[in-house]
Amino acid sequence: MKKQPLLSAALLLFFCLFAVPCSGAVQPDSLVIKIGQMLMVGFRGLTVADAPEIAADITERRIGGVVLFEYDVPSRTPLRNISTPEQLSRLTKELQKLSAIPLLIAIDQEGGRVNRLKPARGFPASVSAQHLGLLNNPDSTRAAALQTARTLRALHIGMNLAPVADLNSNPDNPVIGKLERSFSADPAVVTTNIRLTCDAYRGEGIIPVLKHFPGHGSSTTDTHRDFTDITSSWSEKELEPYRSMIASGYCDAIMTAHVFNGNLDPLYPATLSKATIDGLLRGKLGFKGVMISDDMQMRAITDHYGLETAIQLALDAGVDMLLFGNNTAYDPAIASKATVIIKSLLAKKIITPERIGQSYRRIMELKRRY
Repeated sequence: MKKQPLLSAALLLFFCLFAVPCSGAVQPDSLVIKIGQMLMVGFRGLTVADAPEIAADITERRIGGVVLFEYDVPSRTPLRNISTPEQLSRLTKELQKLSAIPLLIAIDQEGGRVNRLKPARGFPASVSAQHLGLLNNPDSTRAAALQTARTLRALHIGMNLAPVADLNSNPDNPVIGKLERSFSADPAVVTTNIRLTCDAYRGEGIIPVLKHFPGHGSSTTDTHRDFTDITSSWSEKELEPYRSMIASGYCDAIMTAHVFNGNLDPLYPATLSKATIDGLLRGKLGFKGVMISDDMQMRAITDHYGLETAIQLALDAGVDMLLFGNNTAYDPAIASKATVIIKSLLAKKIITPERIGQSYRRIMELKRRY
């Protein structure tokens, strides 16, 4: 996979300057770094000058990543982070320069209707996963993925929150099927196409993120808006794309779903479920990479759990990076609040330093590979 030399050099410098002594007690600075690396945050602004809060999150709280959007949902404003290719490239370079550790700059560029880089703003046109799945042609899927990866690389965006590994079990699903985000209802077709997509991304130095574990394709409601129960509609075949990818060595990143599945956990939705993440995904399926939460500000979480409880449960479940998209409700202090909460959980011995260290090591290993 292709690496950007400056990022590799920055990562090496970080290890030299901030490595934690083997003897040792965890130093305060290293704790800030470890907690910060577990946070990915959305923000408003077309330039760093427009977004002093994200600059502080990067330089002071040492957050591990940012996520970009073209549209600001809370204010219904069409310009959030993305205006033109030139503007976006400047923004991402400015963000990266702020960070002592290579920053994961992420975007949802699935193609088709989930498409942050619009042709009207000068970006290449894209096609949906459903379109590619219907073709089920390796050359077409590979070409689409390469175009996306090369576009992102030129824009200095290193992570795509894609491809979607959900099965199109319910074509009327408001957040998957109706938006043409799934390659197919057939797990074999989904697996073939996500593998081709991941290979193309990785070859261009873009980190893929499979989503939404353990499967969102059968749902009848949208986790952005409400509690979503898939207990009666979910099938174990929805695990097949993940099982196949992990068995063949996939160890980059997987995003959780906020779906409730009583077959897997009678109490908690997947993002907050130790049985689902630590037990099923890591234990039974053997995934060793980075677990990223879906947006922790989605209503499937916020309507039912306070911020501290949600963070505690997610960390205990095995989530490595907490994603706060800041695009359902906007909170410029969300990274600061999350940091305070995690420090408090550590002080109360509810979460252990070893648990934080596990996630930190996975995140840093992912960054090292890219």
